[in-house]
Amino acid sequence: MQLKIIDRAAYDRYLAGFFDVFRNYNVRLPAADEAPISVEGRWDGDKIVLISFPDEYDFRAWAESAAYQELAPDRKAGAEAIVLLVRGFGERPDRTATLIRRRS
Repeated sequence: MQLKIIDRAAYDRYLAGFFDVFRNYNVRLPAADEAPISVEGRWDGDKIVLISFPDEYDFRAWAESAAYQELAPDRKAGAEAIVLLVRGFGERPDRTATLIRRRS
């Protein structure tokens, strides 16, 4: 996730509740940096965040949860974001089959 902070107070409200929600889900936070160094190319964001989930099902469980949805308005008001859902190496491109298996 690439973030451009536009309202620090709103973003800080989001952060104040983030880890309380985060710790209740199958998720890891390998990196978060408000001072990343661009080695190549132009980057105009303020922060980069890498959040890791075992699969799309776990991502959606977290992102669509009532607890996260309560925080989301402050994140959206506080930062412009580019959010990508990216598969890891060796993961199947057919996410639907994985989601169906996990839900049954």
